Amino acid sequence: MSYREIDVRLTDEQIATRDKVRKFGSEVMRPAGIELDKLRDPAEVIAEGSRLWEVFKKYRELGLHRWDLPKALGGMAEDVDPMSRLLVGEELGYADAGLTISLGVSNMPFAMAALFPDPAIQELARQYTQDTEAKMIGCWAITEPDHGGDWSLGGSNPKCAPSVKAVLEGDEYIVNGEKSSWVSNGTIATHAVLHVCLDPSKGMEGTGLALIPLDLPGISRGDPLDKIGQRPLNQGSIFFDDARIPRNYMVIPDPSIMTALGMGELILAGANGGMAVVFAGLAKAAFDEAFKYAKERMQNGVPIFEDQNIKLKLFKMFTMVEAARAAARRMALYNAVNLPPSAAHAVACKCLSTETATMVASEAIQIFGEYGLTREYPIEKMFRDARAAMIEDGVNETLSLAAAEFL
Repeated sequence: MSYREIDVRLTDEQIATRDKVRKFGSEVMRPAGIELDKLRDPAEVIAEGSRLWEVFKKYRELGLHRWDLPKALGGMAEDVDPMSRLLVGEELGYADAGLTISLGVSNMPFAMAALFPDPAIQELARQYTQDTEAKMIGCWAITEPDHGGDWSLGGSNPKCAPSVKAVLEGDEYIVNGEKSSWVSNGTIATHAVLHVCLDPSKGMEGTGLALIPLDLPGISRGDPLDKIGQRPLNQGSIFFDDARIPRNYMVIPDPSIMTALGMGELILAGANGGMAVVFAGLAKAAFDEAFKYAKERMQNGVPIFEDQNIKLKLFKMFTMVEAARAAARRMALYNAVNLPPSAAHAVACKCLSTETATMVASEAIQIFGEYGLTREYPIEKMFRDARAAMIEDGVNETLSLAAAEFL
């Protein structure tokens, strides 16, 4: 580590967990992320034999995929304390933010399946906890070509109703429409948390929630998305063409239930709270790369760290990183044990962490000089990954407008 850690409250068990995940991050995730980032065709990232699958399998060998599921279904949720959870998120983000998001999103359908009493739905969660071969992968199918940030803003305007619609016919829902190419794990997922329009007259407030396998007839995928940042994170479209979904898979079949459960605030807090921790980790990684380089890079016989301008720049970066980490930790610890969680704090921390990571990585490139623009060092990748996060899970400005309602 480049500088002193000042959190003196960590237990020996928490430190051991952090160090185990740090080792996984440095030995598996960081090298794999760099290799996957350099592949020109995003289809190569998900191809058989790709290092992506090594990451998934070793993550599951560590049992980290079981952390969000209850012990009754084979998980470990009751044994995982909030501090350990955020330490893991920060360490994984430090290693590779895009892969971290892929691993985290993969849990979503199965962690949610554990919340519903239907035995068939809960069985999905049980099977997932036992899967160490990454045969079951989840995605969060919410964003659409015509609807992204407006999912956060909600509203009852029928003109803003979601494009993917489900109509109940007997014991099945008939689903039509497209989830956009920004669905994380979209082209590799076996199961999805699917947001659908059930009542177009209620706009964004007329939605339901389904947990579905993605091998049903009428469901197809688009090509993997080619993008500048977080290239190891697979993203792609999901198409529904008269897809028939069994009625019991629609776990929230009444839009009023979504409102009663406060799903808007829960989604804002959950997704953005996780992003805040991950990108605080990336911000620290970018700082560490710059600090290390400044100590090693010689100019006129001395390290460039001895230049006052470099020292000032590094200390400003250090201050920004520590502020983002502290805010993310405070928010994450609160939201882990309080219902409803604070969506305002989660979004504020997401914005702070992603903007800090982007600024710190940009300043790090300045310290590296021309070498910061090359792939010889990971800093240019970190900058691209951080910049993508200011749009990811909602453009920061749109998220801020939505979260302001919860101040």
